[in-house]
Amino acid sequence: MAENLDGSYFFLGNKVAPVQDQITEIYSPIDGSSVGKVHEFTHQEIDETFEFLAKNQPAWEAVPVDQRAKALNRVADLLEENLEELSDLIVMEIAKSKKDAKDEVTRSADFVRYTAEEAKRANGETQFSDAFPGQGRNKLAVVHRVPLGIVLAIPPFNYPVNLALSKIAPGLATGNAVLLKPPTQGSVVGTYLGKLLLDAGIPKGVMAVVTGRGSRIGDYLVQHPKVSMISFTGSTETGISLAKKAGMVPLMLELGGKDAAIVLEDADLEAAAQDIVAGAFAYSGQRCTAVKRVLVSETIADQLVNLLEEKIKKLQVGDPRDNAVITPLVEISTAEKGEELISQAVNKGARLVVGGTRESNILPPALLDHVTTDMDIAWVEPFAPILPIIRVKNAQDALHIANESEYGLQAAIFSKDIDGALKLAMNLDVGSVQINGKTSRGPDHFPFVGAKNSGMGAQGVRYSIEAMTRVKTIIFNMKDPNLEKMK
Repeated sequence: MAENLDGSYFFLGNKVAPVQDQITEIYSPIDGSSVGKVHEFTHQEIDETFEFLAKNQPAWEAVPVDQRAKALNRVADLLEENLEELSDLIVMEIAKSKKDAKDEVTRSADFVRYTAEEAKRANGETQFSDAFPGQGRNKLAVVHRVPLGIVLAIPPFNYPVNLALSKIAPGLATGNAVLLKPPTQGSVVGTYLGKLLLDAGIPKGVMAVVTGRGSRIGDYLVQHPKVSMISFTGSTETGISLAKKAGMVPLMLELGGKDAAIVLEDADLEAAAQDIVAGAFAYSGQRCTAVKRVLVSETIADQLVNLLEEKIKKLQVGDPRDNAVITPLVEISTAEKGEELISQAVNKGARLVVGGTRESNILPPALLDHVTTDMDIAWVEPFAPILPIIRVKNAQDALHIANESEYGLQAAIFSKDIDGALKLAMNLDVGSVQINGKTSRGPDHFPFVGAKNSGMGAQGVRYSIEAMTRVKTIIFNMKDPNLEKMK
């Protein structure tokens, strides 16, 4: 698989060169087999890469936006043409099911095309000075948007194509150069993606991929003087550390979440249970937008738990190549942490309804009932297939627990009372609220925002385009503002 990556590729200067020294081998969480090898960049190589991007970015900015859009459309075409190989790489490197991997690639192609078109509409405005008190009509401001320079794109392992391209596409479309730092587990996919971008005609001087362990090169990248903007998706702990080190560099941070599904007395329980299971356990819960706790009215809790148990027991556990829903977790330490969270909750009085017995890095889907707020699982993001049920007295009780979290990514409300659900949604301290639907990132042109420790800045096609550009104003001073003389 992906033999052309064996030995690695790195992007440096005006060449894509195979490298044989300083290699890290990437192993599959499925069976421990080798997925590929990537180069460990040195600080000197990083400096040279930034220098080359900085040298070539102005020429890319000068390319008409329509031509940049055409280049991105070719990227989308190549994503679809390489669907099978790319999705196979995703399956082996991060243990995502083949169906979900193919959906990710297809969705990414759609994202790139939409971004290419939206970039054409990133227009400015004109303003006369007399709109402000005491001013005459003698000044005309032409306001437009210009690229920031070099965007450092740092996606996570769980969506190595989609969340990479959600940063790369708006960056390139607006005339920036982009340096992609893929996650270690996901770097083979990231390197493949970088080569695909070059094959599509993106100039070598404006798109680069730097691989290496974040613990070794992460700080050097985010503090590099030639970085103009950082778009990062990952853990809250890493995001906060990055923000402290980045200084005045503009940031877009998509961090952790503890997304609550609030189920009220009048909810359609069958529909709610279906959405909650899908939202909690897709890709083994390794998603920031996964449903990570259920706050349910105590009068209907037994009914909901029974429905959830029934549906969870039907989830396929095993090999992602067989399209299992619950697959090996990328890190065995995550599975061990999840097992510890379950044990602690049970020891404090929670009831383990189903699941909880780990086998290596596979953690079967776990449903915990009677979880209380003194248990870690009520607050900690496990990034694993664990669903805690917290019984509440009423909507106000649910609101209080939901808002007490350090996170504020998303929430879901299940209720037939739309007015009441809307009122509750207005008071939830999160970036997005789904009413009668599971927490979810898409569609990709919607704004995606995190509150509190869940992030900074708004993503989504138009919002990312705005974040990766800045406003620039040119002011015309007119010599004769007396319009009467023009009659």
